[in-house]
Amino acid sequence: MKDSQSLNKKKKFIKKQVSNKQAKQELVPKAPSKIITVLRMYLQDLLLLLIPLSLFLIFLAIYVINAQIEKEIAKQQLAPFPMETQMNPYPFVQEMPLLPLSAQSAIITDKDSQVVLFAKNSELRFSMASTVKIMTALTALDYYEKDSVLTVQTGNVEGSVLQLQVGDQFYFQDLLYAMLLPSANDAALVIADNYPGGREAFVAKMNEKAQSWHLNNTHFSDPTGLEDDGDYTTVTDLARLASMAIDNKTFAAVTSTKEKIITNVSGTRQYQIQNLNKLLGTNGVTGIKTGTTEGAGEVLVTSVVANGHTFIVVVMKSEDRFADTGTLLNFIAQKVQFINPNDIDR
Repeated sequence: MKDSQSLNKKKKFIKKQVSNKQAKQELVPKAPSKIITVLRMYLQDLLLLLIPLSLFLIFLAIYVINAQIEKEIAKQQLAPFPMETQMNPYPFVQEMPLLPLSAQSAIITDKDSQVVLFAKNSELRFSMASTVKIMTALTALDYYEKDSVLTVQTGNVEGSVLQLQVGDQFYFQDLLYAMLLPSANDAALVIADNYPGGREAFVAKMNEKAQSWHLNNTHFSDPTGLEDDGDYTTVTDLARLASMAIDNKTFAAVTSTKEKIITNVSGTRQYQIQNLNKLLGTNGVTGIKTGTTEGAGEVLVTSVVANGHTFIVVVMKSEDRFADTGTLLNFIAQKVQFINPNDIDR
């Protein structure tokens, strides 16, 4: 009997403990369930916020891409010419007479417009003799300063020379006068020999310039013009080269000089030099360069100012370069006229 009562008490106690435990568990909320419930409550609101945010980001990306495209297009657009652009007078020849020239090739061009006003065998190649020194001068002017000191390295030079002494030193500007006025070959070699890489590199640079300036019928083999087979050009190319040369103020000043006294750096030797261009200073002639070899014949490149305009005259393979050039100068004075586009009725 006692055992039965004791067992019943234990059962009641266990039931009470279980009931208390279940009650406690019911009082503690389940955290994950609560979070999910909250998310479900605000999910619609979050979706409503995400839609305008996504649209804003899309429009922002489109704006950035569009701005970049417009910038690239602007780079490729050409700037318009201003309406007040000045129209230069245009040269023309009303009558083309037969000219008595001994030169096998000749040309007259207007420097500003590059219009050819007279041409004879303008695309035939001829040896250029010492007119090579036009390119020699331009190549040197790109590298040397006027007071650069150069040393004579080569003696016994052929052709027109000043008898410069090996080991002597000269300022570049004085050598430039010596090369362009009396056409001293030894002065040209001093300039080329002192270039980085020596004479070979200097001649390579001369040819590089010719190609960059589209002088496609021109080639140089030396800086003096003595190599008739390797130094050749056309009057067309030579006229173009001359036009660029006289744009260089130093070159133009040197080739317009009739005579000059130069010395070596130490001042122990003095040379009085004269320009070989007999036409210089007459009939508006301002330069440029003479040339003569057995293979080239007589060559003359001339710049002349007539009626306020600059012309380039070239004769090659001539028997009398000064007489031929004089004939072409008369042609300019008598036959060349200019028309101003601004005067034409529109």
